[in-house]
Amino acid sequence: MNRETLRPAPRGRPREFDVDAAVERAMQVFWSRGYHGTSLPDLLEATHLSRGSLYAAFGDKHGLFLRTLDRYIDDALARLNTELDPHKPALDGVRACLAGYVDRTSGVAGKRGCLVVATAMELAAHDAEVKKRIGRFFTALETQLAAALARAQAAGELAAGVEPAAAARLLLCVLEGMRVVGKTGPEPAVSHAAVQSLIDRLVR
Repeated sequence: MNRETLRPAPRGRPREFDVDAAVERAMQVFWSRGYHGTSLPDLLEATHLSRGSLYAAFGDKHGLFLRTLDRYIDDALARLNTELDPHKPALDGVRACLAGYVDRTSGVAGKRGCLVVATAMELAAHDAEVKKRIGRFFTALETQLAAALARAQAAGELAAGVEPAAAARLLLCVLEGMRVVGKTGPEPAVSHAAVQSLIDRLVR
């Protein structure tokens, strides 16, 4: 990954800093505390930036938050592209995707939750930029699931009557619902059983 650096122009000697690292640190804070629960001093402490450097690089708190949300979504989509690689068996990819969600919604990771889901509940209803990004992620997830299920259907692997687009929407709702339920710390075995029950109804 190429590292982006910015050279702000405060008084005195310009200072370089690693923008990638600053975005990553800020993301961890927003993820743990939420947008409204994160203060500017929290971000300055986490990123090791001065107020002037943060504003020069990101505009303001909201601009930095959008960068962190983009980072989180891009990472999630890269993982999804690997799991649902069209060059791999379609159902294997769907199973890998669902298993990954089970892992991320169990134990400590599950209790921490998902930045996308948390942001959707906190901001999407009244923040157009956030809504656009959340919509992009959900659309990409649903589209890739539908494509994988269509490949499985073409291979004769889906149960009779299963329509790929409708099944993909169902999986989207189940997967993101698992993110919410995961905050209560369900046992992984319970989640795996629920996912397996769903897959059993989709395949021959």
